[in-house]
Amino acid sequence: MSRLPYTLYRAADVRELDRIAIQQYGLPGIELMNRAGSAVFDELCSRWPEATHIAVVCGAGNNAGDGYVVARLAKEKGFQVTLFAVTDPDELKGDAKTAWGAAQAAGLVARVFDAAVLKTTDVIIDAVFGTGLDRMVEGRWAEVINQINVSGVPVLVVDIPSGLHADTGCVLGTAVRAESTVSFIGLKQGMFTGSGPECSGVVSYDDLGVPDAVFENVAPASERIDWLRLKSRLPKRQKTAHKGQHGHVLVVGGNYGMAGAVRMAAEAAARVGSGLTTVATRPEHVAAMAAARPEVMWRGVTSNSELRDALQRATVVAIGPGLGQDAWSKSLFETVLESGLPLVVDADALNLLAADPCQSSNWILTPHPGEAARLLNTEINIINQDRFSTFSQLHERYSGNIVLKGAGTLVSGDNDEVALCSDGNPGMATGGMGDVLTGVIAGLAAQGLSLTDAAKMGVCLHAAAADKAAISGERGMLAGDVVNALRGLVN
Repeated sequence: MSRLPYTLYRAADVRELDRIAIQQYGLPGIELMNRAGSAVFDELCSRWPEATHIAVVCGAGNNAGDGYVVARLAKEKGFQVTLFAVTDPDELKGDAKTAWGAAQAAGLVARVFDAAVLKTTDVIIDAVFGTGLDRMVEGRWAEVINQINVSGVPVLVVDIPSGLHADTGCVLGTAVRAESTVSFIGLKQGMFTGSGPECSGVVSYDDLGVPDAVFENVAPASERIDWLRLKSRLPKRQKTAHKGQHGHVLVVGGNYGMAGAVRMAAEAAARVGSGLTTVATRPEHVAAMAAARPEVMWRGVTSNSELRDALQRATVVAIGPGLGQDAWSKSLFETVLESGLPLVVDADALNLLAADPCQSSNWILTPHPGEAARLLNTEINIINQDRFSTFSQLHERYSGNIVLKGAGTLVSGDNDEVALCSDGNPGMATGGMGDVLTGVIAGLAAQGLSLTDAAKMGVCLHAAAADKAAISGERGMLAGDVVNALRGLVN
């Protein structure tokens, strides 16, 4: 297996890479198929060393051919192999037909799918659909996938989970839920966002020995980013550093009953290195919040003039956590927009923006799918069907930098590319996580990073801190646990 690359591709791109490898570099298709099957078999032996009985479920096309290779290799190594063919394998063509012939020569017989047999096996190999699937899964195909999912047997996927759209990460009616996926030649971007992570499980990668020169012919569709890769961009501090050199974050929000949101955002900004941090909030919150976090400056604001005074000393503004949508909220939001300062816009500030859309090149918008739906005047299910398309629409309508939160958060990358953060965990599905992210991004931007870099690094740092906090368990993880993990990571 190769190290997981940072380049992500669409299905058509991977097919083009495959074509170039075969036609221009003379790699026989059957050789690539044999290498793919061997990579999956190696993963089977590594991840489930005690397994002795496997079920291989093959559909049609080259993905089925890969499955027949896995079945043959397992048979030759002494495994008990139950081979299911959802379609008649004698109708296969090309390399897949050759792979099926080799499986027959090894003594394998393809059986009609029988869900009852699945439960007697140790591991199921999913080789039903490949990257070319672009229609809803129905009929017997859907029944096969559903029976795989309810079997209770761990699933190892060949290239991409059957039923998952390779480009969007959307489930096409139903899709295999796997423990592990071995992907070939190019990682498919849909495996890392939307429903992709849930379906794919742990992803490993094999380039199948394709020459590096092949990849120079096809530009990736997006890039995968993580804190390990980006942390070197955080500038080191000089020995003579003082607080004025590291920016001043102003957090605006905290309406009645929501002071905790601005406190978490402010603490996050300070923990990632903001030189100064101020919160503009309801006057009623100031005393309690100042006692709880005295390192932050707390200002009660009731008028635009009071907020303008605070804005004069700010390097970057984070607006939205706990802001609300009443007259006070709208007034503060309008004043912040007039300031011309770099902005991180989240939560209720996004809802206010949705009600009166405008554009700016000097902000970072950080919607979750529900907020994205309001910003685009559509439904959440539409947002989740194609997060990449949603991202493009948000950028087109509002300009600036976009952070589309969720599993596989999408971020504005360099040169208008899309970056995808593959870190993070389900423990982040709790209140306050978005407020912390807002503070993290603002704190990084205040230290002189471009808004694009602040968005990318902030998302990855936030996710890495959540993964660190989740070592103690995902369930019950609080946003404050993520704040506590930030300091160690930025140092």
